[in-house]
Amino acid sequence: MKIPLAYNLRNLIIRKTTTLMTAAGIALTVSVLVASLATINGLRNAFANTGNELQILVLRKGGTSELGSSVTREAFAQLRALSGIARSKSGEPMASLEMVQVINLPSVDNPKGMNVTLRGLPPVGIEMRNVRLVSGRWFEAGQREVVVGKSVAKRYPRAQLGGHLRFGRGDWVIVGVMDGGQSAVNSEIWGDLNQISSDYNRQNGLSSILVRATDAAAVPALIKSINDDRQLNVSAMPEQQYYASQTSSGIPIEFLGILVAVIMAVGSSFAAMNTMYAAVSRRSREIGTLRVLGFSRGSILVSFLMEALLLSAMGGGLGCLITLPLNMVTTGIGSFTSFSEIAFNFRVGFTAMATGLIFAMLVGAAGGFFPARSAAKKEILGALREI
Repeated sequence: MKIPLAYNLRNLIIRKTTTLMTAAGIALTVSVLVASLATINGLRNAFANTGNELQILVLRKGGTSELGSSVTREAFAQLRALSGIARSKSGEPMASLEMVQVINLPSVDNPKGMNVTLRGLPPVGIEMRNVRLVSGRWFEAGQREVVVGKSVAKRYPRAQLGGHLRFGRGDWVIVGVMDGGQSAVNSEIWGDLNQISSDYNRQNGLSSILVRATDAAAVPALIKSINDDRQLNVSAMPEQQYYASQTSSGIPIEFLGILVAVIMAVGSSFAAMNTMYAAVSRRSREIGTLRVLGFSRGSILVSFLMEALLLSAMGGGLGCLITLPLNMVTTGIGSFTSFSEIAFNFRVGFTAMATGLIFAMLVGAAGGFFPARSAAKKEILGALREI
C-alpha cells in the first residue's frame, strides 16, 4: 500500500519556513549552474551564426587565428583565380583579402579599456556576410571611416555614430552602425582594407582570405586545392569550423560554473539531509502509526524520498526563475583566439533549465535517501514511544 502524495505536500506546507530555506539553498545552486550554461549557449550561438557553410577561411600555413596569421597579396591574387569560387553580382570572384587588428576602447564594464576587433576589408567582404546597416552608411574607400557593430556601439561609449576613434596614424570617423543578427560581427569594427593596412604599415602582410564556394559540393574540393598548393603556403578550413573552435573562450567559465555548482550542491545536499532528518525525528509517532496501519518499510522509504525530491524540485524551479531574467541580456567575454571581447546574449533555453532541474533532483535524492532509509528502519514500538 502506497502513502498518498498529498501527505508529503501537507508536511512541506506545515514546515514552510524550513522548506523555503532549504529550497532557497538549492535554488542558488541551480541558478549558478544554469547561468554558466546560459553563458556557454550564448557564446556558441554567436559563433554558430557567424560562419557561412559555403565560405572558407584561409590563413597562413599552421595559423590558428586571423590575428596571428599573415598572407600576402601575391597569394591572394593566385588564390582568387582557382576554380570553384563563386562570383559576386559584379562578376568578380567572391574572395576577400582582410586584415585583423585589435584596438583598446573603454567599455561600460571596464573604463580602463577592452580589446575590440578591427577588420579591414574590401566591399566584396561586406557582400559575403549577412549584415545590414542599422543607421548611417558604409565607409568609403580611401577614407578614415569605420562602421561599428551594434554591440560595440552599445558597450563602448566612444563608439557612437558620428563620433571619432583614434588608432593607427590618426582619427577615424564612425559613419555607420551594423547589425549581424546574433553573430560575432556585432563585436567588430570595419573599415577600408587599404586605408587600415596603410595606417599599420601592413600593405602586404595581411591576415586572412575569405572565399565563397559555388555550392556545398565544391567546398571540400576547393579546400583541398588550396591546401595542396605549395606556392600559396596557406591552410584553408570551413569558416564555421573556425568560429566553432573559438567557443574555447567559454570553457573556463563553464568549468568554474560547474565547479561552484558542485561545491554548493554538497552544501545543499547536507541542508536537505538535515531538513529530512529533522522531519524524521519529529514525526516518529507518525511513522509508527503508518506502520500500524499497514504501510510497509518500502512505502515509507519511497514517501520520504519523494518528499525530498519535491523539496528539491521546488528549489530547482525557483533557481530557473531566478536566472530567467538573464535571457537575451547582452554581455561580453574575452576571446583567447582573437584577444578581443566578444559580445553575446545569455541564452537560458529549455536544455539549460532542464539540466538545472535534473541537477536539483540529484541533490534532493542525495540528501533525502539516508533520512528516508532511517525512517523506514524504525521499529513500530520504538517509533510510537518517541516524543
